[in-house]
Amino acid sequence: MHPVRLDSPPRRTRPVLALTATALALPSVLLLVLVAFRWSPLMDLDRDVARSLHGRALADPGITRVNRVLTDWVWDPWTMRLLCAVIVLLLVRRLRDWLLAGWVAATCLVGTLLQQGLKAAVDRPRPVWREPVDSAHYAAFPSGHAMTATVVCALVLWLLRRYGAGRTLWRCALTLAVVSVLGVGLTRLWLGVHWPSDVLAGWLLGALTVVVSTAAYGKWVAPNARA
Repeated sequence: MHPVRLDSPPRRTRPVLALTATALALPSVLLLVLVAFRWSPLMDLDRDVARSLHGRALADPGITRVNRVLTDWVWDPWTMRLLCAVIVLLLVRRLRDWLLAGWVAATCLVGTLLQQGLKAAVDRPRPVWREPVDSAHYAAFPSGHAMTATVVCALVLWLLRRYGAGRTLWRCALTLAVVSVLGVGLTRLWLGVHWPSDVLAGWLLGALTVVVSTAAYGKWVAPNARA
């Protein structure tokens, strides 16, 4: 990875960032409203998908055990936060970029606070099964696993771009990020601890958090740091 810092996005990329943020914010708000008001068609769809996946989880305990390992260890929110902490330490110790390290840590913290705040505000019950294959605590919406993985993986990709990652490293990181973000959401659905709309909200809100954070950094923080 080449130490080439891109301190602020070119002007032509700013409308793209604004459009991306809008494209993420609108469905996020819509989904939040639909879930908060228990919109029947969405609730029915969530129940149908969850019921179908739960039946498969009961029928194939081997795959279910694999999903439990992945969700509890590999893609657990605390595993993701540990990865974020390692990245922050690398930014401080190797690159001496205290400001960026603090920004990355703050973005992860904001993502966690947003997630927990919405859980408390919406207070959506999790699926309840006669024969559960896993358990989870707190409210369901949005999925904390999905949102945390999205925030951390998106930040990793952003940092690799900022510091000029080579093509091979970038492709490997992008593949791992996509597999992790999609994979963790699917494990939560397979294990029957979330509704599909919880996972979708986690993905959307996680991506929105990083897009807004990185856009703000590029516009207001990076130019001042460079000066």
